[in-house]
Amino acid sequence: MLHAHNSDPHSNGIPRAEGERRPVRPRDRACSCTRLRLFPDPVSAPKSPLPALILGAIGVVYGDIGTSVLYAVKEVFGHGHVPFTTENVYGILSMFVWTLTVIVSIKYVVLVLRADNEGEGGLVAMLALASRAVHDRPRLRQVLLVVGIFGTSLFYGDGVITPAISVLSAVEGLEVVSPQFRHYVIPITLVVLFGLFAVQKRGTAGIGRFFGPITLAWFVAIAVLGVHQVLTHPEILKAISPHYALKFIWDNPGTSFIILGATVLCVTGAEALYADMGHFGKGPIRIAWFSVVMPALILNYFGQGALLLEDPTAVKNPFFMMAPEWALIPLVLLATAATVIASQALITGAFSVTRQVIQLGYLPRLNIEHTSVKTAGQIYIPFVNWGLFVAIVLAVVMFRNSSSLAAAYGIAVTTDMLITTVLTFFVIRYAWKLPLAVCIASTSLFFVVDFAFFASNLLKLPEGGWFPLLIGGAIFMMMLTWKEGRRLMGEVQRAEAIDLRDFLDSVFVSPPVRVEGTAVFLTAEPGVVPNALLHNLKHNKILHEQNLFVTVRSHEVPWIPMNKRIEMEPLGHHCWQIIVHYGFKNDIDLPRALEHAKLRGCQLEPMTTSYFLSRDVVTPTLGSGMAPWREKLFAQMHHNASGAANFLGLPTNAVVELGSKVEI
Repeated sequence: MLHAHNSDPHSNGIPRAEGERRPVRPRDRACSCTRLRLFPDPVSAPKSPLPALILGAIGVVYGDIGTSVLYAVKEVFGHGHVPFTTENVYGILSMFVWTLTVIVSIKYVVLVLRADNEGEGGLVAMLALASRAVHDRPRLRQVLLVVGIFGTSLFYGDGVITPAISVLSAVEGLEVVSPQFRHYVIPITLVVLFGLFAVQKRGTAGIGRFFGPITLAWFVAIAVLGVHQVLTHPEILKAISPHYALKFIWDNPGTSFIILGATVLCVTGAEALYADMGHFGKGPIRIAWFSVVMPALILNYFGQGALLLEDPTAVKNPFFMMAPEWALIPLVLLATAATVIASQALITGAFSVTRQVIQLGYLPRLNIEHTSVKTAGQIYIPFVNWGLFVAIVLAVVMFRNSSSLAAAYGIAVTTDMLITTVLTFFVIRYAWKLPLAVCIASTSLFFVVDFAFFASNLLKLPEGGWFPLLIGGAIFMMMLTWKEGRRLMGEVQRAEAIDLRDFLDSVFVSPPVRVEGTAVFLTAEPGVVPNALLHNLKHNKILHEQNLFVTVRSHEVPWIPMNKRIEMEPLGHHCWQIIVHYGFKNDIDLPRALEHAKLRGCQLEPMTTSYFLSRDVVTPTLGSGMAPWREKLFAQMHHNASGAANFLGLPTNAVVELGSKVEI
């Protein structure tokens, strides 16, 4: 059973995600205003100079995949699965080259970058695009939403392993300098990581300008190291031919399947190409990949292969052993800087993804701080920041070296790659309307390749692959619990909804005292009487001169421009029903949005405007809702959610909160 006590579960102004339907009431009337077009024109590409965009893409997009040279070759050869023969070295290097070619160059750079959501990319944007494309198939849409949200939750598991293995593998270069440094590797790694997370609250606008040049210097350095070794064995370049990869797989099918879990390490970070498309545009990302990143990576991998042919004992750390002794310390410092930058991009991505998921309605409100007055995307979420840090410290202390962490790395990455391929199929089939045969032909190869890497990584589960899955699974359960709890609260609200027009008609038969100023009542259901209005009339027996009943809605598009932000319907007696629309990447600033009401005859003065919200207390009860432990989890998440006033950007000295109780 569901019961409500003076409850309007959404009157606290939590945005409703597109697709959550409002209740149908007999007295609902068509709005006389011009309706907002929910899918505005695509956002224009960035207007910065092309060289600056390319340099920025090198610094932000390719930091993760660029640091994979630190550990990928070592993990393939380091466990004794592959004997040191010339043919085997050629075969492994050929697998690296064609893994980069098929997954990064063809799948992401050529195909997936075309599937932009109003100029934005990333798994959340792809999920929104795919779910919109199948909106007329509700069951399929629901399945895609669950699959996409699961992939998004795995991003956090990846976000724990990536900084841990990247920084740890860079600092492990000190062991090549001198074995005496071995005992200092973990402490130095933890100090570097703490410094990285401690500066997040200050923002990255100041140091961000150095990301591109430092990462470019990193790619130049790894290319030079590779060329130096390749010149000693130029015949190693023959491994570019796919013949060697196919021959190795044919001769060693079992071994090939096992080492796919390590081979995939060379493409970790490929998702960043798509995720950061909105920041730099497709062109700069593609140019940076083909002109700088891919050549540098291939040269370095070939250099490591040439070194192993010369000295098989270098397998303990082939990357750092390519460098002359005098360059080891500078190379360790440069590698550490590169891994910190790669980790920074991932942390920033975690903040961005969290905000998007909150606005889509899958997580409760969290405290979001803006760290730049010039750049809207520069945000800091303390809970996410320190939650990631604690999990990363736990990973470093548990696994203790990059080889052990590599066993935990890959499962989340390959799962996300597989999900991206699946969602891409539905986008090109139902959004682009391409023939079924073309859709299957264009995605089947990627699906087979991604599934092979995914299946190989399942072998890592007992060795550490469970760790990122545990993190992702826990977040996935919280997301589903929050979404289901919101749905149950919506049922309570609909069960006791009072039609706003009918109520106002009855109130103005014998109107209460009108006082100066404007009252803004927040509710997530348009056309419903908010509890705050009932309390105000019951206890204060007054009504403001102007009354705005405001609903905030988030949609499955990245951006909704200001000129399409609000739709407004007059209710008479200086009352208006207003719906404010946001994309999942828009910054929510309700007072700024309501300024547009002035153009339609509603004058808002900030000094005389009050915002009325309802703060609900959720009480789990026995009945037909969720399992008792999930209801308790939802109640705790609801209790710990940050205030709606802060989330909506309301002035704290103009907010009135009224409590209510909801039983689910």
